[in-house]
This record gives sequence, C-alpha cells and structure tokens, in this order.
Amino acid sequence: MKLTRKKIRLIIRKKEKNESSGVIAKILHITRRRVDQLWKQYRETGVIPVIGKAMGRPKKPVNKEESRIIDEVYQRFRYGARMLEFLILQLYSVIISHNRIHRYLMDRGLARVEASKRKQRKWVRYERAHSMSAGHIDWHEDPISGIKICAVMDDSSRKILAIDEFASINMENTIVTVKRVIREYGLICPLRELIMDPGSEYGAHQRDENDEWDSEFKRYLE
Repeated sequence: MKLTRKKIRLIIRKKEKNESSGVIAKILHITRRRVDQLWKQYRETGVIPVIGKAMGRPKKPVNKEESRIIDEVYQRFRYGARMLEFLILQLYSVIISHNRIHRYLMDRGLARVEASKRKQRKWVRYERAHSMSAGHIDWHEDPISGIKICAVMDDSSRKILAIDEFASINMENTIVTVKRVIREYGLICPLRELIMDPGSEYGAHQRDENDEWDSEFKRYLE
C-alpha cells in the first residue's frame, strides 16, 4: 500500500498512544519495519516524514582509489559503465556499481544521458515463428583472456545451437562452429538461413559492383 501524509500522521498518533507497530502495520498493510522507520525518524527530527523526498539511500560518492581504478580501466578499454563494472571486478576484485561508474564518467564529461534510453519503449520481439528457420552467427572476444568465441543462436527459441572457443577469428574457425550445428541438428531439421554481419571472418567484406560477395564460407553454406 502506498503511504500518504494522512496515513503517516495516523502512524505517529497511534505510536504516541503506545500502539504496537505490528498492529499498525497490519491495519495499513505495510511492514512492521516500515512503521518503526517512520516513528524513529519522527522522534529524531520532530517533523512528520515526507514520502518521496530524500527518502532513499543517499548516493555513495566515488572515492580517490575508485576514481583511479575507473580512470585506468576506461583509458585502457574505452567501454561504457556496465562493461567497466565487469572489467574492474575481474582486474582489481573491486565492486563498483555501473550506476556509480556512469555518474563518475558523466561528471568528467566522458558519458552523457541519452534521452532515448530514459523513456519507456514499446517492447517488440523480432524473431522467427519456428525454430531452425534462421540462426544468428557472431564472434566475441573476451577483453580479459583474449579468447575468441564463435556462437550460433536460433532466432526463434534464442537457444545457443553451437559455441566454440578459438585462439583467432578467421573463416576456417567459423566453418568449424557451423559444422557443429550441422552435426548436432542437421538430421533433425536443417537450418534454413544464417544471419551475419559483413565481416572478414565470413568473407562478406569484399563485394563487387553488384554488391555480391563470394568466399569459402559462403560456398560451404551453399
């Protein structure tokens, strides 16, 4: 239940009459702890608490050591706050939330508030109706270990059909991962389409005047 000023005054009056916090909480459908918090604040300040104004936990500033760590990792990788949070934990075993990192970067002019990310979006899922009608293939490099990962994901179910680790990103290793998909799912239902970016690991970066491309990987798919 949402507390109003009227209900908070009711809590204060009943506590002044030595009413039990448990009874008050049951009447207002809130927790006993919340009743005790409001009563404690009133006794310490003498002012009826105002809900919604400075009621949350105060923001924890970034200290000197944390700022040094954030600066070092940012200068090295140039990533956003969420990725920096992960990297700092891996490299320094220090936990700094991405919200605090983002505020620090904003204060230094290294990040900005994007209006498009602040408004609520309509959720639209772009996916095929049936599994194995299309898959996504992509590469990822772990920034800590340097391991290269190739994965194929089903567009409908979002299941990872195949994933492999390699020392380098190239066309031969891409074919290895696709072979795994064929080996494990080909007899059940062949994957009809494969969605990818125009990367050199697929040979799709070199195109002719008709925007056509050819490579060992494309011929293998065919």
